[in-house]
Amino acid sequence: MATVVVIAVVLVAAGQIGWLSGTQPANLGVHDGRLAAPALTPNSVSSQARLYPDNPQSASAYIAPITFQGDPQLAMDRLISVLRQTEGASIVAQQPDYIYLQARTKVLNFTDDLEFWMDRPNNVIHMRSASRIGRSDLGKNRARLEAIRARFSS
Repeated sequence: MATVVVIAVVLVAAGQIGWLSGTQPANLGVHDGRLAAPALTPNSVSSQARLYPDNPQSASAYIAPITFQGDPQLAMDRLISVLRQTEGASIVAQQPDYIYLQARTKVLNFTDDLEFWMDRPNNVIHMRSASRIGRSDLGKNRARLEAIRARFSS
């Protein structure tokens, strides 16, 4: 029992110091109309996962993009408003058609990287979310993006 308590205390301390936050990936952004491929581990999702058929996670990592009607700028403004209300997340970079933010878990400060890219001709906002470390996120990345989609659509 004492060992479990010690391990828990060490994990929380490591998270608070930032040892569990990982390193920002170098492949973020939009390249040739694509966000980065899903991670090779099952802790990421992407609306463009199907563009990477050689990636072993492409089928399970797929999530539908956000669709919108009307003025793309109004859609982007709405998305920014939703993202600013996302608990634990902060916008790191923002361009006219692209937003990058980081989301941290409450206690252990695990960091996830989230990207949104507006595909204006197709009236969709592609999205990608991936954990920096570990293999499993217990569905957190998918749930977070689905919550963002729901708030955007409401």
